[in-house]
Amino acid sequence: MQQIFILFFLLFSFVTDGFSQFTKRVVFFTDKNETPFTLSNPSAYISARAIERRTRYNIAVDSTDIPLISRYIDSIVKAGAVTLLGRSRWMNAVMIQTSDANAIAKINSFSFVKSVANIALQSNTSITPDKFAPISSPQNTISNRIEQVFADTFNYGSSSNQVKIHKAEFLHNIGARGQGMSMAFLDAGFFGYLTNQFFDSARVRNQFLGTWDFVTGNTSVNEDNAHGMQCFSTVAAYRPGVFVGSCPESNYFLLRTEDVGSEQMIEEYNWALGAEYADSAGVDVISSSLGYTTFDNSTFNHTYADMNGNTTVISRMADMAAKKGILVVNSAGNDGAGAWKYIGAPADGDSVLAVGAVNGSGVIASFSSYGPTSDGQIKPDVVSVGSGTTVSSINGTVSTSSGTSFSGPNMAGIATCLWQLFPEYNNWKIITTLHRASDRYATPHERYGYGLPNMKTAVGILVSDISNMTANLNNLTTTINWNSKDISSMRYDIERKLPGELNYTKIQTVAITGSVFANRNYQYQDILSGTSTGIITYRIKQIIDTTAATFTEFAIDSATVTLLPTSLNDINSRSKLIQLFPNPAQSIVTLKFNEERAIPNITIQIYNTEGQLVWKQEYNKPNGNITQTITISSLQKGNYVMVLLENGKQYTVKEFVKQ
Repeated sequence: MQQIFILFFLLFSFVTDGFSQFTKRVVFFTDKNETPFTLSNPSAYISARAIERRTRYNIAVDSTDIPLISRYIDSIVKAGAVTLLGRSRWMNAVMIQTSDANAIAKINSFSFVKSVANIALQSNTSITPDKFAPISSPQNTISNRIEQVFADTFNYGSSSNQVKIHKAEFLHNIGARGQGMSMAFLDAGFFGYLTNQFFDSARVRNQFLGTWDFVTGNTSVNEDNAHGMQCFSTVAAYRPGVFVGSCPESNYFLLRTEDVGSEQMIEEYNWALGAEYADSAGVDVISSSLGYTTFDNSTFNHTYADMNGNTTVISRMADMAAKKGILVVNSAGNDGAGAWKYIGAPADGDSVLAVGAVNGSGVIASFSSYGPTSDGQIKPDVVSVGSGTTVSSINGTVSTSSGTSFSGPNMAGIATCLWQLFPEYNNWKIITTLHRASDRYATPHERYGYGLPNMKTAVGILVSDISNMTANLNNLTTTINWNSKDISSMRYDIERKLPGELNYTKIQTVAITGSVFANRNYQYQDILSGTSTGIITYRIKQIIDTTAATFTEFAIDSATVTLLPTSLNDINSRSKLIQLFPNPAQSIVTLKFNEERAIPNITIQIYNTEGQLVWKQEYNKPNGNITQTITISSLQKGNYVMVLLENGKQYTVKEFVKQ
């Protein structure tokens, strides 16, 4: 009996000691069966902007969007000395704090409780190093990176290189600076953002849409750690000539999910709550400069095998946010020079854009974490400037710092501007475009991923993907129709390759007049004369940068037509029935019809050498050989093509010169 008592005492001591270690837990529920909400009426529980995102990208509202059952939550809170810390629709769970063993026992007895798990130690004293301590690395001096180009929309000052290394000034110059987009920053705090001079513009223009501290449960994030503020500054800073961020005109949500005083599993759950907040607010892009591998309690530590995008809570919830249509951008991690060396969670998420760090010359930073993931995904996805990055100091002055913490948001801001131009494409399309636009796309690397994305290339890829072109031949006139997205700083070149030719020849340049980057439709008619029969190929090139020094073009689409011998023979035979004189002409030309039959519906068209219709007249030819005089005094001197249409179909073509 004494031995049994001793054994019971030891077991009880072990259980109570284990219980007393933890005060914060997650309670998972079994279902949402009692919900009064329906999938057919999502406006009752998610925002209009969140619904609009789902509608735009054909994302179904599902059970993870449905709120938790109120009765379940009430029962948990009333089980004893229990404080509710947070609730997660996506996980169907609540986070609680309690030291009441009886309350935990009661909660475990509820039929609607699936499981209870510990997520935070009682103490908030961290035994892990400060993850946000400055990283020692070579840094470019500010003076070497100031570049004033007044032709650009912004004078970036000290941040010029970290924007221009991606050609991201091109996005700003064609109007994409984040207007109408919204970004959420998940971090450890945003110390001093309410008074920092670099955010004066954002405050004046009411770009701050919301804040929340998931660590302490209030709206104030201004007095917490400065890490988030410094990350945020790479995006939102706006003081021309001094420091301009990569997306200074977006709207922002600042969310604190990280407690720098400790490293505990609850922070992954806080991150999940932040992602849900962002989703419910209709956010487009999440920028997160956080990563998790080890914890104060080593039983929670992740292994490299866990870095597969499907194991850790934070990575699964990051992918869930992406599933809801949000572009999730996360720093790859700063463990490249350490024993761990690999990326952390949630950078391993398969739908997360993980960003490594390079210096201002594009060389990988020694601290930037390695890929791939344990299941073979290429990570990081891309790289950006994270060594010697321009950031705001705590005092609101220009400073430099290093870490993938800064390359991540810099890239997030750039990606936001790119997405602003192409809202018809979803988050995954933006990610894959950034891959394709990077300098190592053909040969990805374990540290660079696909490399440095080039925003001119990214825009070229997307306009090529979105554009459409058709070409239809009617006798000897090819009508070319195309559409694409453009703005007045761009132009189109129409190219043609005739039968037997190996190379294209430019036959027309088309200017763009629109002052806003938008979808537009175009048409051009190519009058074929003296052409051999066979396949004729047309190609449209979109010149997205017409400046000689930075000229950039993309072949956006092509189409073919076939000129048949019968068509050419018919037109040539009819051409003998028409005479045009004098040629050259000055003020009039005369058409002589040698065909006896009446032709009731003739359209006479005159085109200049640029394919533009400059004169048109409807005419009914009676029986017999007759003449028709045409006044051309209003035409400028040059070469012209006269096209005669019978009932809308080409009858014949004549060329003449106006002197």
